[in-house]
Amino acid sequence: MPEFMDVHHNMVGITKEDLKAAHAADLAVQGEEGVNFKQAWADPESGVVYCLSEAPDADAVKRVHERTGHPADEIHPVPLVV
Repeated sequence: MPEFMDVHHNMVGITKEDLKAAHAADLAVQGEEGVNFKQAWADPESGVVYCLSEAPDADAVKRVHERTGHPADEIHPVPLVV
């Protein structure tokens, strides 16, 4: 299944608990869109959050994040992984 890295901006001050809650919200609905969120990272100072997922397409990733209230600003395919 294709992998995607999505990016969220403007999340300055995000805490570990905030990130866990957002990731848990994604996990709760991911199956309905055929997505598997694998990992999330955040930089509270810059406000940037990254999420790695497997999904049928970028639109599925977009739908999950929109449904859970934190839409992605960018979604990039990750065709090569080592």
